[in-house]
Amino acid sequence: MDTELLKRAQIFKDLDDEEVEAVLEICSELTFKFGQKIFREGERGNRLYIIEEGEVRISREMPGSGEEALTVLKPGACFGEMAVFDRSERSTDAIANVDCKLITITRADFEMLLDFNRDLGYKVLWAVVKLLCERLRITNDNLRSFLAMSMF
Repeated sequence: MDTELLKRAQIFKDLDDEEVEAVLEICSELTFKFGQKIFREGERGNRLYIIEEGEVRISREMPGSGEEALTVLKPGACFGEMAVFDRSERSTDAIANVDCKLITITRADFEMLLDFNRDLGYKVLWAVVKLLCERLRITNDNLRSFLAMSMF
């Protein structure tokens, strides 16, 4: 696993080298083949992922119309973190868009790391707040565009 890749992930970009090494100690790698589901909407989430190689499609099943792709994530992107932080069900499907290799961290390992290293925890949680704010702004912009189009 590559420290530079981990530093590219938005939630770990503010960590120093020693903190990145601590995160790497709890990481493992998983591989998925093209079309394989990484997780499904509604499942309990117990790990987050960072794309090392390949692409992951984030999508939802829309009643009456099938799968709707929301985004395609590239290497360095982090996903699945919401369910890890709030212990909720997955809000989307994650599907290997091509063969891919993912770095993954379980909730239990992640929580233990944050508990034992408060400075690292502060940096990661602040980065997550910024990431979620960014995603909310994008969602608001998309909703505004959708509503504007539906009025005609």
